[in-house]
Amino acid sequence: MVGIVVDQMRYDYLTKFWHRYGEGGFKRMVNQGFTAKNHHFNYVPTSTGPGHASVYTGTTPSVHGIIGNDWFDKNLGTTVYCASDDSVSPVGTNDAAGKMSPHRMITSTVTDELRLATQLRGKVIGISLKDRGSILPIGHAANAAYWFHGKSEGAWITSSYYMEELPKWVQDFNASDAAEKYKTVWNTLYDINTYTESGSDINDFEGKFTGEATASFPHDIPKLWDANGGFDIVRITPFGNSLTTDFDLAALEGEALGIDADTDFLAISYSSPDYIGHKFGVNSKEVQDNYLRLDKDLERLFNALDQKVGKGEYTVFLTADHGAIHVPAYLQSVKIPAGYFDVSAYKEKLNKFLLKEFETDKLVRYMSDDDIFLNHEVLAEIDEDLDDVLETIANEIITYEGIFQVYTSEQLKTQNYTRGLPYLLQNGFNHKRSGDLLVVLTAPPPVLPVRLARCCRS
Repeated sequence: MVGIVVDQMRYDYLTKFWHRYGEGGFKRMVNQGFTAKNHHFNYVPTSTGPGHASVYTGTTPSVHGIIGNDWFDKNLGTTVYCASDDSVSPVGTNDAAGKMSPHRMITSTVTDELRLATQLRGKVIGISLKDRGSILPIGHAANAAYWFHGKSEGAWITSSYYMEELPKWVQDFNASDAAEKYKTVWNTLYDINTYTESGSDINDFEGKFTGEATASFPHDIPKLWDANGGFDIVRITPFGNSLTTDFDLAALEGEALGIDADTDFLAISYSSPDYIGHKFGVNSKEVQDNYLRLDKDLERLFNALDQKVGKGEYTVFLTADHGAIHVPAYLQSVKIPAGYFDVSAYKEKLNKFLLKEFETDKLVRYMSDDDIFLNHEVLAEIDEDLDDVLETIANEIITYEGIFQVYTSEQLKTQNYTRGLPYLLQNGFNHKRSGDLLVVLTAPPPVLPVRLARCCRS
């Protein structure tokens, strides 16, 4: 089994660039497999951590507990990262980037069930530039998760949750300086003038690499290297996909996957599309070039599977953990309602109201743009009923500019929503981990945002 998650892949990237794809990548999956065109997300939030966990657990954040990439931990009194784990040690580096595990995910995955069904004989390996992209899909009982540590190291690493030392094949891969070859200029794969499916190369809506005058091609990666985190810049180029594929093929060989009678599972997450989408926006030439190049990496992966595992001896699925919207400033420029929410002003206004209404500035423990955690000890001290306080705050917030809807934890715990935004929010609401109030900003997503899904038997 090979599971592929393309981080931030919108469904329309498949149809939009279809005529530029080769026959061995995306088109092979569609033409030789099954295409699910009506898959939908049934929860909010749709971000990397919840997305990967939901694909592989088959349930929602309300159950598997990965309610965000980061969230406020009520017991610890601080924010936590979905994959962080101070109880484990880095392996392959001395950096804290290696202190990761799946311990915050509270359900099993399909990969866990495979390990149980094969008496742990079936191997499960996770690979991604992002730690959470490799760790969450493979569950708790996996053989190994590997993620990329950039900066000055440029190495694939793991944690002591999985092993005490990197296997020789990983050590050999890192020693080969495989990432070094991607310290090269990023220009378009084809003539940029033929990239008519995306916007202009020079515009006011894209982010630039540090040291660039404009966010336009070509991107001189060697020149930009030091100012952009060394090997970290590779993540924000299609070369990150190529490096991931290189490591996938090394794992296929090094772990002898798919050779014996017990089913193995290789879980791959391509993270560079997400980094590129955030940096340049979904309408950029960079995003288009990324997918044309990713198509070739997929073909390279499938050809290797044909040769080493055998046609008809493996199953591949491809999906996305979430999509992405256009840059709000671009939407504004073409008169489509959009904008930016001033979180600082929102917090300041609400805090002033709470001080006036409840005569304390300690009522809120933590607040972001989409959730509010109350201090229940202070609530008890001022002798206020939780439901009344939540309703009072909700009625105040809903009057603010930029706020579309507000739901209380009591509503999400007691009601049974079956459609619309409250249904999505309820599936993303975990009773122990989520906030006391959930806030939805103006210009909400479609009621059921589409999830890309592909399956191919080969």
